Amino acid sequence: MTHLNRHLLLATLLVCPAVARADDEALSLRAAAHAQDTTPRHFPISINGNMADKLATGAHDPLHARCLVIANQQTAIGLVLVDACMMPRDLMDDAKRRTAEVTGLKPEQILISATHCHSAPTLSGVFQSEPDEPYRQFLVEQIVAGLKTCWDRLEPAQVGWGTVAVPGNIFIRRWLLKPGELALNPFGEMVDRIRMNPGFNNPQVDRPSAVPDHELSLLSVQARDGRPIAVYANYGLHYVGGVEGDQVSADYFGEFSQRIMRHLAAGSVTPPFVGILTNGTSANGNNVDYSQASSPRRQPYEQMGLVAESVAEAAAKRLKTVEYHTHLPLKSVTRELSLGVRKPSPEHLQKARDLLATQPTDKPLAGLPAVYARETVLMNDYPDEVSVLLQAIRIGELGIVSSPCETFAETGLAIKEQSPLKPTFVVELANGYSGYLPTPKDHELGGYETWRARSSYLAVDAEPKIRQTLLELLGEVSARQH
Repeated sequence: MTHLNRHLLLATLLVCPAVARADDEALSLRAAAHAQDTTPRHFPISINGNMADKLATGAHDPLHARCLVIANQQTAIGLVLVDACMMPRDLMDDAKRRTAEVTGLKPEQILISATHCHSAPTLSGVFQSEPDEPYRQFLVEQIVAGLKTCWDRLEPAQVGWGTVAVPGNIFIRRWLLKPGELALNPFGEMVDRIRMNPGFNNPQVDRPSAVPDHELSLLSVQARDGRPIAVYANYGLHYVGGVEGDQVSADYFGEFSQRIMRHLAAGSVTPPFVGILTNGTSANGNNVDYSQASSPRRQPYEQMGLVAESVAEAAAKRLKTVEYHTHLPLKSVTRELSLGVRKPSPEHLQKARDLLATQPTDKPLAGLPAVYARETVLMNDYPDEVSVLLQAIRIGELGIVSSPCETFAETGLAIKEQSPLKPTFVVELANGYSGYLPTPKDHELGGYETWRARSSYLAVDAEPKIRQTLLELLGEVSARQH
C-alpha cells in the first residue's frame, strides 16, 4: 500500500463514523400533540348527517381538532382529526396554507380528516343542511392554532406502532336482497339489489354484501422518558350515535380520547395527552348487527361509551408490547387526481324539477323522492370532473393514506394487503369531501350509498383509480433513498 493510499484509508475511517452520526441525528424524532377546542360559540347551529336539517341548541361534550406533529431534521408531518361529519377541501386547504405561514409545516405535509360523527356543525351542504359560515371560519382558525401549539412544543420523542383485531363493533349495513327481489330507489326505478340498514327480521334480505375490517391500527407517541404524548389510531366504524337530538357531540371518537387516556394513566401528564381515533374505511359498516332478532335498548350516549371502552381497552393492551423508535425516516407525498362526476340526465333533471314544483316552500322536504329531487337539481351545476387530493405518509415502516370519501371496507382491506408498509392506516374523509366511494360492483348492486346526490357523485370508475393511486403513492414513500 502506498503512503498516499494509507492516508486515504485513514481519512475514510475517520470520516465515515462522523457521517453516520450526522445521518442518524437527522432522523432523530421530535413530537407534540394538542387538542384544540372547536365547540361552537353560538347556538342554535345546523347539524350534518340527516335527511332533514337538525338544529343543536347546546353541546353535550366538547368538540376538538386533535393535532399531532412528528418531525425530524429532514421533514415534518402534521396530522389533524376534526370532530365533524365531513369537512370540505376548501376549508382544509385554507387551514394548511395558514398553518404554513406560522410554522415550518408545508401544506403537503399536513393531513386533515373528519371523524364523521353525525352530531357536529354542518360544514358542507348535503341534503337539507347548509353550512354555518361563521363556524366554518372559526374552525379553520382553531386548526391553525392547534398545529401552531404543537409546532411550538416539539420535544425529543419516540414512536411505536401495532395492530389488534377488535371484533364485535362493526357490522356490514348493506344487505343483499334475496334472489328475485328488487327495491325502489328515490328516482322511481325498481333496480336496487341492496338494502341499506334493512331492519331486523327482514324477510326480503339474504346476507351482508361484504366483510368488515375489524383491525385497529395504532401509532403511539411518547417523550423519550416514556411520558405519553399521543395515540393516533384508525378504526373503520362509521359512527355510533345515540345522541340526544338537540346536542352536538363528538360521538364515540371523543369518548375514545378520554378512555384511552385513562387506560394509559395519562390524565395528569404535562403537556396534556391527546387520544386521536380516525375513521377507517367504514362507508358500508355501522354498529348495528341486523343478523340478530333485535338490538339492546340503550340510554342516550350509553352505546358510544361501551364501544369506545372496548376499543380503548384493546388499544391499551396492545400498546404494552410495541417497540419504540427514536430515529426514523419521515416522508409525505401528495397527488391530484381528476375524477368524473355522475351528473343527472336531462330526463332526470326535468322530473326532479317537476316534483319540486309540487312541494311547499315553507316546510322541509318530506320523503326521499323530494329530497333527492333537490339534490338532482343541485348536482346539475357540478362540473363534469373534479380534482381530489390524495396523500401517502411514511413514519418508519408505518404507512398512512388518505381518502377524501366515505370509503368501503373492501377498498381499505385491499390497500392494506398490497401496501409495502405494514401496518397501513387508511384514513377516510381526509383532505376533502367527495361523497361515497362505492366499488364498481357496489354501483351495480345499487343502494343508498350509490344514489346520485352531493353525498355520492363520483363516477363509477373512481374507486379503482383512487385505490391504484394510493398504492402508487405508498410505493413512492416506501422507496429506499440511495
